[in-house]
Amino acid sequence: MDEARAREVLDGAGLPAGEAELLSLGENAVFAVGDLVVKVGRDAELFGRAERELALAAWLAEAGVPAVRAAEEEPRLVAGHPVTLWHRLPAAVRPPEPRDLAPLLRRVHALPEPEGFALPRRELLGGVERWLRLAGDAIDPADAAFLRERRDSFAPAAAALAPRLAPGPIHGDALPRNVHVGPDGPVLVDLETFSSDLREHDLVVLALSRDRYGLDPAAYDAFTGAYGWDVREWEGCAVLRGARETASCAWVAQHAPTNPKALTEFERRVASLRDGDPEVRWYPF
Repeated sequence: MDEARAREVLDGAGLPAGEAELLSLGENAVFAVGDLVVKVGRDAELFGRAERELALAAWLAEAGVPAVRAAEEEPRLVAGHPVTLWHRLPAAVRPPEPRDLAPLLRRVHALPEPEGFALPRRELLGGVERWLRLAGDAIDPADAAFLRERRDSFAPAAAALAPRLAPGPIHGDALPRNVHVGPDGPVLVDLETFSSDLREHDLVVLALSRDRYGLDPAAYDAFTGAYGWDVREWEGCAVLRGARETASCAWVAQHAPTNPKALTEFERRVASLRDGDPEVRWYPF
């Protein structure tokens, strides 16, 4: 799905596509439309996830966790795409930092399981096959086979891990970009990966950011200090990191057919995994 297709879906939903501002384009196309934020899912397979994301928003509101709030309780299905509407947050007062994320994660990690709906396991590797399928002939078949082999290796290893923290609700994609710092303080955004699994999943994300994406070590230390623990002390960290790296490569692959920069980044990431080099820098595209 490209921006033009997403705007067609907005129009089909009765929203002013011509006035919409594209905020991001990834698994969803996210637009600002007046006082709303509208998310257009890539395909109908994501409709169930959109339903759960809206239920999560209501649950977090009841629990008092600062997070985005839904403007409609149910998703729409428009031309084969799930569409969800959200209240637009006030303008940010500053960019989010890792230290803003830590207290939000502590609050989420203190929550019991929700009542009324079930959170899935964090299927970190569950999207690999779909992303590689979407990549099609744009990527080398040998690279796709390599990632499938890594997935099949890491999946049982991750399932066998003994956690340090008590399992339960997690955000699932715990990065500063999923925090908005408004006038009332930090709030969580992008709830679609919420799960019930090892809490360590949320902490490995920034450890990988430190090593692969150039996160300032001082900012990482501020995060671990605010959270109260560094996941790198846990013997299972390398396994979750390897699984996440595999998923991150496959996620980039889906953009390769329409984005040459994505293809270049995909090839960089796969090469670093083949070489077993944990410090090759990875980049957004």
